[in-house]
Amino acid sequence: MDQFVRTVRSLSLFCGIIAAALIGAGVLVVCHMVFVRYFLNQNTIWQTDFVTYSLVAATFIGSPYVLMTRGHVNVDVLPHYLGPSPRYWLALASVLVSLAFCITMTVLTFMFWHEAWTNRWVSDTMWRARLWIPYSSMPIGLGILSLQYVADLINLVTGREPPFGIQPGRRS
Repeated sequence: MDQFVRTVRSLSLFCGIIAAALIGAGVLVVCHMVFVRYFLNQNTIWQTDFVTYSLVAATFIGSPYVLMTRGHVNVDVLPHYLGPSPRYWLALASVLVSLAFCITMTVLTFMFWHEAWTNRWVSDTMWRARLWIPYSSMPIGLGILSLQYVADLINLVTGREPPFGIQPGRRS
């Protein structure tokens, strides 16, 4: 179990690095687009699509890292006012519902990606990007997010991490 959790954490960290690189690439391409459009007075063809696809990919691929680091926005008023046992059961229910949602979305986005792959979908723009490439970020990101939820579930059930990160006996 420890090896699985460490592997998933490493994979989630790698996803965070890839997401940061995608955002950085998007920023550079926007700068390139501004330069080409306003200083060289030329048309841009691929830049807008690339920036859009890279930011969406960064969102999906970066989500496991955000979950791992607890970087998402929390509304945790209720867990702070619950005792240890109800807090545990609420955390368990939250992880299980989130895991079920992510697995469902992984399957659905994989089917969407597969349809784009088999039907050779391309974007409607002049760039004619093969859509299976940007669409692949959805099942990849959600699949790894599902693995991160499994790792979180293992940590919760085995007591390696407290529910909602709240140490036992601590209340607001």
